[in-house]
Amino acid sequence: MGNVNHVRAVRGALQLLGSLVVMGLLTSATSSAQLLGPGARPVGADWSRSPVYGARGMAATAHPLASQVAIDVLKQGGSAVDAAIAANAALGLMEPTGNGIGGDLFAIVWDPEAEALFGYNGSGRSPLGRNLESLLQQIEKMRSDGRLPTDYRGIPTHGSLSVTVPGTVDGWFALHGRWGKLPMASVLEPAAAYAEGGFPMSPVIAAGFEANRARFAERATLIEELDNARSLYFPGGRAPGAGELFRNPDLARTLRTLGREGRDSFYKGGLARVMVNYFETIGADFTAEDFADHRGEWVEPRGVEYHGITLWELPPNGQGFAALMMLNILKQTDIRVMERGSPELFHLLVESKRLAFEAMAKTFADPAFADIPIDYLLSEEFAREQYARIKSGEVITPEALAAPLEGEGDTTYLTVADHSGMMVSLIQSNYRGMGSGLVPDGLGFMFQDRGELFSLDPTHPNVYAPAKRPFHTIIPAFVTRKGEPWMSYGLMGGGMQPQGHVQVLVNMVDFGMNVQEAGDAARFLHDGGRSPAGGDPDHYGTLYVEPGVPAETVTALRALGHQVVVDDTAGMFGGYQAIQRSPESGVFVGGTEMRKDGTVVAW
Repeated sequence: MGNVNHVRAVRGALQLLGSLVVMGLLTSATSSAQLLGPGARPVGADWSRSPVYGARGMAATAHPLASQVAIDVLKQGGSAVDAAIAANAALGLMEPTGNGIGGDLFAIVWDPEAEALFGYNGSGRSPLGRNLESLLQQIEKMRSDGRLPTDYRGIPTHGSLSVTVPGTVDGWFALHGRWGKLPMASVLEPAAAYAEGGFPMSPVIAAGFEANRARFAERATLIEELDNARSLYFPGGRAPGAGELFRNPDLARTLRTLGREGRDSFYKGGLARVMVNYFETIGADFTAEDFADHRGEWVEPRGVEYHGITLWELPPNGQGFAALMMLNILKQTDIRVMERGSPELFHLLVESKRLAFEAMAKTFADPAFADIPIDYLLSEEFAREQYARIKSGEVITPEALAAPLEGEGDTTYLTVADHSGMMVSLIQSNYRGMGSGLVPDGLGFMFQDRGELFSLDPTHPNVYAPAKRPFHTIIPAFVTRKGEPWMSYGLMGGGMQPQGHVQVLVNMVDFGMNVQEAGDAARFLHDGGRSPAGGDPDHYGTLYVEPGVPAETVTALRALGHQVVVDDTAGMFGGYQAIQRSPESGVFVGGTEMRKDGTVVAW
């Protein structure tokens, strides 16, 4: 019944949107096609499409060619881990606006033989030779010479001060060492072949290319060297458009070197020497020791039970446990009696988000440097205390709440499953857009700017320190039911991720949506306030909602004190992929993000 009500709410919102466009009351750009609204469907919601079914294997990624690469690897006898690595390598080429081997990686793997979940934290660290005092001195010098505004606070968004050691390659080889079946050279070859021969640019990614081109031009003074990035990604001073062939032969050589020489080529061998020499040339702080010392780690996922399922997330330095805190707060009442599009439910979801993120803002950091009260934060006691703070008639005031702002985060999420029942939930990112702007000579990728998310507050657990991992936004997720794998899923995009995980799960578990409808349904993003990287604790922020949220709900939320903006740009609301598995038949069913370029491919 809840699903039907939600469909009616979305239809009503679309009708209202069409009326406003006709009356000329919308000032944002709206295509005339929106006047038509969705077409009819024989089954399911008329604003969604069918999920994808398969029996032998499945891949859901943000690019159709990457999904196909994963299935090809499965057909060659590769495991789901092999296929996930192959798809991730392809996405680093095809979607460098969100990820690449200059960034970090996190993964959750369901191992059907062990009948257990395994987590990997593949995040990199700050340089050993730079402490907080020297970092502050470098930032102050950038202010004094005009490269940063005099009132700028925080770590620069681009350039070497925002770089941390890339952890993705280490993550690939750690996962492959445990579950890989094909040689790594074979796993990486499809991406290398596309890099050498070229592939056609897709529309959303092409728009991201142009956005990054403009951003790099705007912030060029922050970046020690930008010529490499310009020649690689923006030849002739322009971004490639949709349908244009794009090649990256430098990346092809790098991937083949990794396949031939292994992990150590990136952290101790020839590739490492090129990266270290590049940093030395531009006057950055990274040394050979920083790369040689890098190590990811196996970590234990933690789960929270919710209405018959268990959501599993990875521990900090990531933000996954914020989703678990949200669920614990929500289950203090039964939201299944509410209407999915109602202001009552939206208010409860948003306030639970703000409360969970408040706790995260105060505590989350690299656990090697901070004592995080995880057991308490995931306890029923904490959930009851937070639920008691929610007011039905108004928002919790900013003075009483410091909800964090993680900022933007351009990321790729993918999931792959194979015929054995192995399922991989993998997320990978350069953080802000393409990354720092720094491209090492001849290697075909950009270094991440994840280090921007350190705090400069010396009293905060996430304060910058040498050889420390910053607070991280990228989080894979996994769901079990009665101890069996039920769904591998994720939703990319900065601070959207935990609140997106919860919204998708509520759509499915509480309101009966299928795996595709749950992702297509209108979302909200609450953004603003304090974070582990800083921010303003007295600022409510902004509640962004998509046009599918009923107009009556928007009006009611504003009356409660929410600062609501209806936004139809889609990008801020994340990018979702999911694969479910039937425990009875073993059949897979997948959904993909309509707001991205990707697709689900099944075997």
